[in-house]
Amino acid sequence: MVVSLGSDLFTGYRRFSLYNSPFVAHDRGCAVDLYPDGNRAPSPVAGEVLDSREVRAPPKPYAAEHDYLLLVDTGEYVARLLHVDPGVEPGDSVAVGDPLGDLVRAGFFAPWVPNHIHLGFRPPDANPYRASGSLPISVEVDVRPLPWDGTGTVVETGETWARLDAPAHPTPGNGFVGLDGGGTVLDGGFPHYTGGGLLGRPVDAVTGDGHTDSDGETDRDRCNATVAGTEVGTATGRTVTWHDCTVRANGRPVTGLALFCARDRFGVKLVGEAVDLSAGESVTVSVERTEGGSER
Repeated sequence: MVVSLGSDLFTGYRRFSLYNSPFVAHDRGCAVDLYPDGNRAPSPVAGEVLDSREVRAPPKPYAAEHDYLLLVDTGEYVARLLHVDPGVEPGDSVAVGDPLGDLVRAGFFAPWVPNHIHLGFRPPDANPYRASGSLPISVEVDVRPLPWDGTGTVVETGETWARLDAPAHPTPGNGFVGLDGGGTVLDGGFPHYTGGGLLGRPVDAVTGDGHTDSDGETDRDRCNATVAGTEVGTATGRTVTWHDCTVRANGRPVTGLALFCARDRFGVKLVGEAVDLSAGESVTVSVERTEGGSER
């Protein structure tokens, strides 16, 4: 069973990602993070609010001590939403785009992760409170892959990240784009999270017993994922297992690349405590294979 999300759902958000997370809820692309403008959280789903509860978040000096889980009955599935301080109550009806509350910067976030809404779906008879067990999500929106040669100029920085001007969105505000991973868009945290995804390839179908079934030729249909022409992992279906790699910016190791889909502006995002780059600085990114491989 796969949940298909149409393009209308994404119109209220400037970015989205299925795989850019270290948490089990995102395994195999079973959840999507949605990045709205501002601090208000527009609802990505329509239905009746079933429950909201406060949950403890990992302690981080830059983050709130608590997060919130919000459950919405869509009529077909139970939607699980996180990182929103709810302004709605059980029994309320919400439409797509209605305000759910304010975004919460929770301790589940790495320091370079912007505020967002986490969205996953459960069958009506499944336990909606467990972190794992959501259904795979198919994103029914065209995302254009942008080729990249590994170079760029820093246009924006934070304490633990820097964004380059390349590859640039060719028509900002007009459709979603992402990094070309070898013919399709590469999504995820490379290589600092367990794996990533090649969006546009067959969705991995996950059964209720936790096993992966073939969706068409999902399990047999393998290919290589690349960054700037360098092989960085192997995809089965759309899910990528990273090779053991180190990312370097101007020769210095960084934690990695935060990869996502964007509609307003784009450019590779370098992340990690060791990112020490200034606006206007020219950058060359290289990938070193450390698993019986070499820098290419």
